[in-house]
Amino acid sequence: MGILNNIFSKIFPSAQAAVGHAKDAVKEQVDKITDTVKDKTSTNTDNTGNNSNSDQNQQNSSENKTPISQVDVMSILDNLAKKFPEKLNWKTSIVDLLKLLGIDNSLDARKKLATELNYTGSTDDTAAMNTWLIKEVMKKIAEKGGNVSHLFS
Repeated sequence: MGILNNIFSKIFPSAQAAVGHAKDAVKEQVDKITDTVKDKTSTNTDNTGNNSNSDQNQQNSSENKTPISQVDVMSILDNLAKKFPEKLNWKTSIVDLLKLLGIDNSLDARKKLATELNYTGSTDDTAAMNTWLIKEVMKKIAEKGGNVSHLFS
């Protein structure tokens, strides 16, 4: 398993590495719940074929249509950081993010992560590489369904 997949498995524990996208795992769960709700509402239909709760159910479901596929990465990582024995700056430091997640944060590991993410700069310029890595990892987390937009504002 690559370092990036290891990061995903720590942040998206329900998705794990076997699932390509956290969005897919969440969508499957939402589909199951939606199907269950549809089955229950269809059994509430009276003999005339009208669903007495149809309007109310549609109103409730439209009100609850929040982006379920977004995982609040900030909260997950903040909670981990509160339990960590030292103060970490995981929002801007790839070293601290990896340390927080219990992943090897050595220079060699970061160079491997840079290669995995197709870093084109010099891995000898560790400051530039680390800055690029934290931004790229956050972008990849966002692509997998993690809500990290507040980190870029």
